[in-house]
Parts: sequence; structure tokens; C-alpha cells
Amino acid sequence: MSKLHPIQIEIYKKMTPEQKLRIAGQMNLDARKLKAAWLRKIHPDWSEADIQAEVKKIFMYAHT
Repeated sequence: MSKLHPIQIEIYKKMTPEQKLRIAGQMNLDARKLKAAWLRKIHPDWSEADIQAEVKKIFMYAHT
């Protein structure tokens, strides 16, 4: 993993805890959307309910 640029570090230092939490929450949602898209691609026969259940399971138990 690459190191953060010094400007990025300064930006994060100036953020409030609420701003950092909002970013973390958005990153989590984005990761779930990406995982769902991947599951749709490899399992085109699965229903949306199946996809969402698998995404939930994957993130609950933190496996791929």
C-alpha cells in the first residue's frame, strides 16, 4: 500500500471526527456496491435478494 501524500495527511488531520466517520461510512457503502456488482457478474442467475444476502454475509464475516 502506498503512503499518503503529505497534503492528504494534513487534510485528514484537519477533519472533524464526524467528517472522518462520514467518509468511512461512504467507503463501506462503496465497497458493498462493488462486491454486489462482482457477485452479479459471476452469478448472473442469482436474484437480487441472493446477492444482497451474500454481500451481508461477506461483510459480516469479513471474507471474500
